[in-house]
Amino acid sequence: MKRARFTEEQIIGVLKEQEAGAKTADVARRPGVSEATIYNWKAKYGGLEVSEGKRLRALENENAKLKRLLAEAMLDNASLKDLLAKNW
Repeated sequence: MKRARFTEEQIIGVLKEQEAGAKTADVARRPGVSEATIYNWKAKYGGLEVSEGKRLRALENENAKLKRLLAEAMLDNASLKDLLAKNW
């Protein structure tokens, strides 16, 4: 089954409907997601505006990039230490 990807705008729109008083089951049925997904979205995006959601996504992407760079640097450092240990 194909995994649907929703934009921050769509997710926040769905959460706004639920906060307005609509039942979670009805809100979940429209985009075709489970109620558990709605609750997971609420935990992550609850109370955010659209601009804040976009900023959150950008920060997550930047954080992932920095983690990759740190892992590569640590791997290079470890390989250099191993090389120096073998030479001495």
